[in-house]
Amino acid sequence: MSIFEITGGKKLKGEITPQGAKNEALQILCAVLLTSEKINIKNIPDISDVNKLINILRELGVNVEKKGNYEYDFQAENINLEYLKSTEFKEKGASLRGSIMILGPLLARFGKGYIPHPGGDKIGRRRLDTHFIGLQKLGAKFTSDKNNTFYKVDASKLKGTYMLLDEASVTGTANVLMTAIMAKGRTTIFNAACEPYLVQLCNMLTKMGAKIYGIGSNLLTIDGVDKLNGCNHVMMSDMIEVGSFIGMAAMTQSEITIKNIDYHSLGIIPDVFKRMGIKIEKKNNDLFIPEQEEYEIETFMDGSIMTIADAPWPGFTPDLISIVLVVATQAKGSVLIHQKMFESRLFFVDKLIDMGAQIILCDPHRATVIGLNRKYPLKSIEMVSPDIRAGVALLIAALSAEGTSHIHNIEQIDRGYQNIDERLRNIGAEIYRK
Repeated sequence: MSIFEITGGKKLKGEITPQGAKNEALQILCAVLLTSEKINIKNIPDISDVNKLINILRELGVNVEKKGNYEYDFQAENINLEYLKSTEFKEKGASLRGSIMILGPLLARFGKGYIPHPGGDKIGRRRLDTHFIGLQKLGAKFTSDKNNTFYKVDASKLKGTYMLLDEASVTGTANVLMTAIMAKGRTTIFNAACEPYLVQLCNMLTKMGAKIYGIGSNLLTIDGVDKLNGCNHVMMSDMIEVGSFIGMAAMTQSEITIKNIDYHSLGIIPDVFKRMGIKIEKKNNDLFIPEQEEYEIETFMDGSIMTIADAPWPGFTPDLISIVLVVATQAKGSVLIHQKMFESRLFFVDKLIDMGAQIILCDPHRATVIGLNRKYPLKSIEMVSPDIRAGVALLIAALSAEGTSHIHNIEQIDRGYQNIDERLRNIGAEIYRK
């Protein structure tokens, strides 16, 4: 397994361009299954999770042709549904949660599909409830095979309906949406996720001939159509990378320009970092982060400690909670970080404490960070990346620390950030893959 060797304490300078959005890519790539016509997609990130999904599509029968850097043509003309029952798909699909979104397009287009048992005693472990319940409301019927290995899904009579999703799940909304666009009649989805990724998916489906109303809101109305066409689509820049680079610039006292971003799609992300005391300047389609000696966390109007919490869009994305937490370690002031939406995402803070950060882990969802205001720089250590977002937070900490740090299990970081070591070296970082 590879590791990153990072010599910290270096100021960075220059321009860096975010990759295409990972969370959009997983939806958009599944949508190519909705038509037999060719679909061209640009700005696809070259990361392991996305490459896994492209490989699954190939095995499923999709003709995939690479046209250039981050650009592909897809044509799902000859699909082999039997592949979904194979041991190979079960193994590959289990390693990629986003592969569940293959099911919706196949049900819409072919009226049937297969899915491996997700585990547990029944359909619908908590993280997949939204998918299954939504598909069932549209008329899909799940039948377990005799070996209890796969569910056969019969969707030959999909019919539009009203549904209130139990949670505003991004992947759940995408899966149900892609099923509903070819169901008979009208479907109304209330409490739909409305992240920019979903807006991008809706815009792509509309270009393919879908009839979707309420795009960008939590109330989607879909009138079913009989057939979808090919299209061209350009993916948006990854807002999680943008937030990561803002935090990195602040932690390393660096002057960085983040190129070619869609500012509107960032939502409140810039505002949250500004509340941390970080200066951000919008220059046309770029963000300029000037060098800062220090940054001070705001307090609430009554003087109480600032709280930063995640929430479904348009709230603050949970994927940047780890970044905000690590940035707070060198700020002036204190902040309570509240990770509401997921458990265990704060358990990487023990590594930051080992580096000298002052953090109180209150419970699995909350941590109080007491900013050091750079009086006590973080020190280098050996550490392991537990997941994508925590891994990048530790990488940012290592870039600001004194000495040389080593991060193991960097395959987790590679799942979400393309060639991150090479891109950071281009702006002055000392980071090497060993």
